[in-house]
Amino acid sequence: MKRIGFVLAATLALAACGKQEDAGPVLATEGVTDAMIAAGNGEEWLTYGGDYDERRFSPLDQINADNVGELGLAWSADLDTARGQEATPLMHDGTLYITTAWSMVKAYDAQTGQVKWEYDPEVPRSKLVEVCCDAVNRGVALYGDKVYVATLDGRLVALDQETGDVVWDKVTIPEGSKMAITGAPRIVKGMVVIGSAGAEYFTRGYIAAFDAQTGNERWRFYTVPGNPADGFENEAMERAAETWSGEWWKLGGGGTVWDAITYDPATDLIYFGTANAEPWNPAYRNTDGAGDSLYTASIVAVKPDTGEYVWHFQETPEDRWDFDSNQQITVTDLNIDGEIRHVVMHAPKNGFFYVLDAETGEFISGKPFVDGINWASGLDPVTGKPFVNPEAEYERTGKPFVGVPGAVGAHSWSPMSYSPTTGLVYIPTNNTPQYYAHDPDWEPGETGFQLGIDVSGGAFPADKAVREEIKSTLNGALVAFDPIAGEVRWKVPQSSPTNGGTLATAGNLVFQGTSTGAFKAYTADTGDELWSFATQTGVLAAPMTYSIDGEQYIAVLAGWGGVWDVSAGGLGGGITPNVSRLLVFKLGAKGELPPLKPTPALVLDPPAPAGTPEQIALGAKFYANSCSVCHGVSAVAGALNPDLRHSSTLGKRDLWQQVVHDGLLAENGMVAWNEEFSREEIEAIRLYVLNRANEDKALEAGGT
Repeated sequence: MKRIGFVLAATLALAACGKQEDAGPVLATEGVTDAMIAAGNGEEWLTYGGDYDERRFSPLDQINADNVGELGLAWSADLDTARGQEATPLMHDGTLYITTAWSMVKAYDAQTGQVKWEYDPEVPRSKLVEVCCDAVNRGVALYGDKVYVATLDGRLVALDQETGDVVWDKVTIPEGSKMAITGAPRIVKGMVVIGSAGAEYFTRGYIAAFDAQTGNERWRFYTVPGNPADGFENEAMERAAETWSGEWWKLGGGGTVWDAITYDPATDLIYFGTANAEPWNPAYRNTDGAGDSLYTASIVAVKPDTGEYVWHFQETPEDRWDFDSNQQITVTDLNIDGEIRHVVMHAPKNGFFYVLDAETGEFISGKPFVDGINWASGLDPVTGKPFVNPEAEYERTGKPFVGVPGAVGAHSWSPMSYSPTTGLVYIPTNNTPQYYAHDPDWEPGETGFQLGIDVSGGAFPADKAVREEIKSTLNGALVAFDPIAGEVRWKVPQSSPTNGGTLATAGNLVFQGTSTGAFKAYTADTGDELWSFATQTGVLAAPMTYSIDGEQYIAVLAGWGGVWDVSAGGLGGGITPNVSRLLVFKLGAKGELPPLKPTPALVLDPPAPAGTPEQIALGAKFYANSCSVCHGVSAVAGALNPDLRHSSTLGKRDLWQQVVHDGLLAENGMVAWNEEFSREEIEAIRLYVLNRANEDKALEAGGT
């Protein structure tokens, strides 16, 4: 009793004096520790990018350029979510951990493929309308004895590594917001760090850290300023407010942190990338004049213990093209002009490869890693600020602009890798021009994208020759980039964009999956193709590698989907089927995939066209700006979402209204659009799709 009384009295005394201090997060001493993540042990893969530096490079070389031709399928596991698969598996202590679409988690025996446990966070399917680019998830984090997954509906969940049981479950996004989470969490000094997606909606971006043991929030750093009348959270927000104008906070601001997060122990800084400003069109967020809209389309550095701002570098000031800077941030040392510099390397959507000083954010270099960039003529060699093409400022010219790169980005989320052996960065690149035009009639809405632009002029015409010509310009490449020289060393052209992320190894290899259904290995120094495996579906995810009992394995998730399928659909490169699997390879294995089941061809047989030219034109605009992001450009869908040209509701006006206006299929993801469109406008959309179906029926019958 005396001991208890003493402790209680001491506790009360400290509290009364205000001297009780937070001891901070408890670091893991067993299981996966900070030291293990920092070491980047080649036998295991413990964090999303392979190590704190996010290099995606493995020192394993049992599989190498001399014997990779002997690589075969060791085992595979079918997944139960037929959406895009974007996760990088993690491996610890003989267990392989993955996430699938809809934020599900699965644990497998890494040698045999036997399922150990599964977890389903039961994300409501109606959440899909608040996610720009499919119900994807990029992976888990491991720390101590727990597995962490961030869910599409904005939760952070801690699971027991051995059983998959829920330890804690915390909502991280603001209540009622249209934010989502698709990225993989990172572990930093006993904390789980994560942001959110949603810069196509009215959201205010942030990055936050949560205690790994309890899930309690430690700090939150906002990326755009809020309402000045409410006061600013810190000096960084006060300075950022000077770069906005009008009443930007009413539209959120954007700047979400939906992917890139890197912790650097050498500088003790967290670097993260931020998304576009919202709305895309600056005319609606900087209504009193121009402004850079900090800290959107930027790399920002903060202190990990407190979230305090340290530095930023804005790659695309006043972004109006959806040039997110959320792509992977890699840390390394480079010999620049005879001096070893500790740097961060970044290949964002805008097409320029940036090298910055890791401690200060000082601009070192920025060179194009793709051809054809037309939104800017280059970067200022001192400041790194872009020389923007005046024609690209579509809201000022009042004229449409076809931008290169487009909103899909010269490099999107698909992770790049860096080999210290070759000194090259291996980047999955895209060539997907984008049509931008100011929409003078735009008004803020409640459902769907809120961009302030009109993209209907970029629809594909009902002309076979023109469609084929446009499709031929939409492609990608695997690019090996020299960050010191600022030059492309080699390039492998690819027939379609949005190919998979890359893995570099000490075996002089680079692995990458393709959107057209192959998993390949190339020589890291020259880009020669050495090996290929038919995956039966497109590969979006990045591979990883691990070793057990002296045997090296390569693992990758396969499963087509993502932004290109849902938005560009069948017209942007052809329909790739979704066959979602985890594939694991090793030398000498002879496994085979089951035969691919043929997909029955759908024959267009719509009701007769109807509607006035005015109705169809109005429907075309509404469809392009709100419906095409799920159901495909020009109403031609991809593999995942329904093709409305074939819909049984197309000739049934009342049933169409029940689905689109009233939300009859909300539980399947098709929520009600009655706050965005009137019944007359929804009817115009139906008439447009009906017209498109009849146009394409004529094309299929041999028309031009």
